[in-house]
Amino acid sequence: MVQAKSWVMVKHFDGFPKNSDFQLKVEELPEPKNGEVLIEAVFLSVDPYMRPFSKLYMKEGDVMIGTQVAKVIQSKNSAFPVGSHVVSSCGWKTHAISDGKDLTLLMADWPKNVPMSLAVGAIGMPGLTALYGVEAVLKVQKGETLLVNAAAGAVGTVVGQIGKIHGCKVVGSAGSDAKVAYLKELGFDEAFNYKTVPSLEEALKKAAPEGYDCFFENVGGQFSTFALQQMKEFGRIAVCGGISTYHDSAFQTGPYPLTTINWKQVKIEGFMQSRWQSDHPQGLKKLMGWYKEGKLKSREHVTKGFENMPAAFMGMLQGENIGKAIVTV
Repeated sequence: MVQAKSWVMVKHFDGFPKNSDFQLKVEELPEPKNGEVLIEAVFLSVDPYMRPFSKLYMKEGDVMIGTQVAKVIQSKNSAFPVGSHVVSSCGWKTHAISDGKDLTLLMADWPKNVPMSLAVGAIGMPGLTALYGVEAVLKVQKGETLLVNAAAGAVGTVVGQIGKIHGCKVVGSAGSDAKVAYLKELGFDEAFNYKTVPSLEEALKKAAPEGYDCFFENVGGQFSTFALQQMKEFGRIAVCGGISTYHDSAFQTGPYPLTTINWKQVKIEGFMQSRWQSDHPQGLKKLMGWYKEGKLKSREHVTKGFENMPAAFMGMLQGENIGKAIVTV
């Protein structure tokens, strides 16, 4: 018998999450049945999407949603031998029993010198989100100017680097001077701290006086309003998220800048990486290739201890992380 810990959402978040919204539970897990495996968490992911998805897809008392890199410690399923590592969508749990349907084996040739934690980061869901947003939605072209907000986060850092791989001028916005410095390290052509610039409108103009061909949108709110004014004619916007609105008690309503969208003939498309599920193996190989070539770099913000999952989640939502926020068990 294995003692498993899990974090449940006891109350739907009202505004920004609070410690009292979470509860740590402990249970004894039975032995795996035929076709099942017992997995043990190694790296757990905390991501912005968990905030809006909790409202849409979770009931009070459910285990918090999320992915993790886990090790198979018992197996009665030949597809997942003991000692193998998987990406699991079981949520905030230290241990889980699975029939394998929610598990994905790490690629067989995962290099030993590449941290397995990247399987929930730059070579995982965030990396795939960036890849599809840049290549399939925006369809960036060499010489174009790409704008990325929340650029120092798990997705934004990869977006900017893929933009550079494709020969774009890349402009990033982030929320601290340390984050801006990191973006410059990654090769962003221009980067600014949106919290300290006197005028967001002027900062966007200064970074790219010629305007923006493409905009990878992670934030929403006021930033979107100003960025839209700087789009070139026939510009493209990929809407990945709207983290500035996630804690609103009511959905934001107009007025919407439809005239600007119309006159500039801007294309705006929302997307999620799950649309390209069948392309994931090839996408992960592409990301791994860039990482091995040194074209894709990744920084992780690591929180130690499963007991600190809520703190890591709330810290990520407040922008404490540079790069991917993960929790180690």
